[in-house]
Amino acid sequence: MLWQAGLMVLLALALGFLSNSLRHQRISLAKDWSTQSRLAEGPKTISEISLEEARKAFLSGLAFFLDARFPAAYREGHIRGAYNLPRESEEQLAEEVLADIPPDTLIITYCDGKNCDLSMNLARDLFSRGYENVRVLVNGWARWKGAGLPVSQGEAP
Repeated sequence: MLWQAGLMVLLALALGFLSNSLRHQRISLAKDWSTQSRLAEGPKTISEISLEEARKAFLSGLAFFLDARFPAAYREGHIRGAYNLPRESEEQLAEEVLADIPPDTLIITYCDGKNCDLSMNLARDLFSRGYENVRVLVNGWARWKGAGLPVSQGEAP
């Protein structure tokens, strides 16, 4: 019975590889799935912003920061002045949060973790809404807090 299970696994793998080789758009078996590489594949106007660039934009007051994390994480701590726009409630909150932001404003989205997709997905959604100056601070919360930059706790400013 054990060898039959092994044979079934090998057969499934062979069928999977065969199916992938026959696809029009093959799935890469050794792809870099990091946020940075996936940003490079998206709209060219959405790119990563360095921590130093984000710090300068924050200090100048020329950027609008959006936290893409879940509300509980946002309440525990966020970049000072950032608004929370989590994906699960984006449709309900977007009008309120984005109401006074001109489309050419620099918007910096962030979440937490090197492979966190929330900020990238939010940036793409904003781009589709007409905001063309959107940048992603990859692993933004951890890097911002680790650098000792201004943070807040609680609800939105």
